[in-house]
Amino acid sequence: MAKIQSYCEAGVSMQQVWVEGGLTLCFYFTLVPCVLLALSFLFGTLLCLFYSRYGTEMEPKFIPRSGLYRLQVVLSVLLALHAPGWAVYRVSQGGDQPGYVVLYGCLSTLGWICAVGLLRLERKRVLVRDRTRGHSVVLLLYWAVAFAAENLAFISWMSPQWWWALETPNQQVEFAFWLLRYFCSGLLFILGLKAPGLPRRPYMLMINEDERDVEHSAQPLLGDSSENQSTWKDFGKKVRLLIPYMWPKGNAILQLLVVLCLGLLGAERAINVFVPIYYKNIVNQLTDGSSWKTLAFTVCIYALLKFLQGGGAGASGFVSNMRSFLWIRVQQYTNRVVQVRLFGHLHALSLRWHLGRRTGDVLRSIDRGTSSINSLLSYIVFSIFPTIADIVIAIIYFISYFNAWFGLIVFVCMTLYLTLTIIITEWRTKYRRDMNIQDNNAKSKAVDSLLNFETVKYYNAESYEVNRFEDAILKYQVSEWKTNASLAFLNQTQNLIIGAGLLAGSLLCAYFVTEGKFKVGDYVLFGTYIIQLYTPLNWFGTYYRMIQNSFIDMESMFKLFTEEEEVKDDVNAGSLYYRQGKVEFENVFFSYSQGKEILKDVSFTALPGQTVALVGQSGSGKSTIIRLLFRFYDVQGGCIKIDSQDISKVKQSSLRAHIGVVPQDTVLFNDNIRDNIRYGRVTASDLEVEEAAIAADIHDKIMTFPEGYETQVGERGLKLSGGEKQRVAIARTILKAPQIILLDEFYLYTQIDLICS
Repeated sequence: MAKIQSYCEAGVSMQQVWVEGGLTLCFYFTLVPCVLLALSFLFGTLLCLFYSRYGTEMEPKFIPRSGLYRLQVVLSVLLALHAPGWAVYRVSQGGDQPGYVVLYGCLSTLGWICAVGLLRLERKRVLVRDRTRGHSVVLLLYWAVAFAAENLAFISWMSPQWWWALETPNQQVEFAFWLLRYFCSGLLFILGLKAPGLPRRPYMLMINEDERDVEHSAQPLLGDSSENQSTWKDFGKKVRLLIPYMWPKGNAILQLLVVLCLGLLGAERAINVFVPIYYKNIVNQLTDGSSWKTLAFTVCIYALLKFLQGGGAGASGFVSNMRSFLWIRVQQYTNRVVQVRLFGHLHALSLRWHLGRRTGDVLRSIDRGTSSINSLLSYIVFSIFPTIADIVIAIIYFISYFNAWFGLIVFVCMTLYLTLTIIITEWRTKYRRDMNIQDNNAKSKAVDSLLNFETVKYYNAESYEVNRFEDAILKYQVSEWKTNASLAFLNQTQNLIIGAGLLAGSLLCAYFVTEGKFKVGDYVLFGTYIIQLYTPLNWFGTYYRMIQNSFIDMESMFKLFTEEEEVKDDVNAGSLYYRQGKVEFENVFFSYSQGKEILKDVSFTALPGQTVALVGQSGSGKSTIIRLLFRFYDVQGGCIKIDSQDISKVKQSSLRAHIGVVPQDTVLFNDNIRDNIRYGRVTASDLEVEEAAIAADIHDKIMTFPEGYETQVGERGLKLSGGEKQRVAIARTILKAPQIILLDEFYLYTQIDLICS
């Protein structure tokens, strides 16, 4: 049974701070819990009084759900349990135990319990003021002092009173306790700077915005994300969308290629381990005077491994090149499937969505999104996972072959590197996202201006359009500068961590060589392995940024995938059975937006063989009736029937196959006249196309063109006049040969042509 003989160890008093090259344990384990408890209890009490008097309860809907917040709570509770656990361990060792062990266990537990209470208090209540900086000063100071206190242990590196020697089981257990405290307190401090469990915007501002009329908070077309939203939000949902593209379903050859690529990836990991080992063997055999036969064999093996590995990290070796070659087909499959699926999805969306879209915005989103999927898969499968595997293998190897110190150095450096990389990259997200928005705006302005080239010329607005485009480019370049500047800061941080880890490990290894514990080859092994490990790690930040950028680039594309079809076929929809072509509108109600009714209780009948004209002023709903008959929209009241069949109960493709239309605004494809007419029935022969043109009274006009039917009509048919475009549309409709024909303001261009002639 352990006994408490005195407060400090024998021969040590509280007045002694520095003994045998380090802090005394009595002083350290007394000072730290007292300071932390004073911070959490005294200042925490004052903070609680302020919250109770000047604060208010936050509404649950404004409290962000965060897994990182739960991690904060778990780490705090773990540290609260750690203190009594350490005290119980010390007492269980038997013998005389100093009194500071019990003091530390009690005070540290109380301090961390208070910290957990403050953490939960800040999540539930808020001071009625603009809070945009996360946690209170009390909590941030508490976590900072706790982490700094654990770093004080490093200044006692040479003291035999501390556990750094790791020679006895007791020292190893003490070291494990300290390691747990160090990483938990450090992670808490880092998470505290982010404050994941607290709203990032002023609470009163969120309340005021919530009370605004929903009419003033409409979302943009492609859903620009909040600049503070993490790109890893809805990560599982994004991955589920990617899974169908990761595995080539139904293609055995491509599946075999995927398996081969993964096998080569595992071979690269093994090669990366053996390269520095054989390099070490060469150095040792040279210094030990081994025979030429043995040395030559080792050199040949090393050369073969280097050939397979390539430049240090396998970036250009035989195995890596073979894997890249085999992956080409898989990558092409993924790119093709994504683009085809997205293209089909866009055509399935409603007319309402297409009328509201911005062409340049959509095209940029599709372009960046499809290309980013390939990058994402390559970086995750062939860069991130292998790098993490190399780190784990290296830590295990250094611990088993050298000692725990080298594993600790690698672990600390890797942890700091990855943690800071993720934190800084997450911080940079808002700049990258804003840069994408400005890029979309610039390209949209350019596309809109070029598509409306004729209008620009009509109003002599070339200078205006150029200035608008230049302003958009300037805004883009401001965001681009912020993105590149933050990238430079990240690179410098990464270089500092890598350099510090390499220096610490090299000095320690060189020290063991001078002491005779290691051979020269062991130092070469460490240097070769650590540099080989740092090479992909140095790229890890780039890989992570690329993955994050890919997620950002895919956000707009994912938004397109989540757009729902407004008009869908009924589950039991059948084909339209055409008999005579009787069209009936029965008490039809329709409005494009709530509060502005376009059609109100409209009823009429078009009998078979009858021509019905709808006459009214602009905006009265004539074109709307045509769109409803084509079922571009669903009616909001009443029904539309063809031969007594409700068109909402039949398939859209079947319905539209029986209807032809000459639209009010005829838009042609940037192709030749023949193919534009043939679009009415893509299987039609050249003779049938010309017969349709003769029927539309456009054939003679086409033959006057130098290239005849091969004449290119230009973007949206701008090379043709309005009347010529409409006659091409008439020929296209004649070629389709529908049973029901709709003419939207058909006589407008015809009469103008007659007047001009």
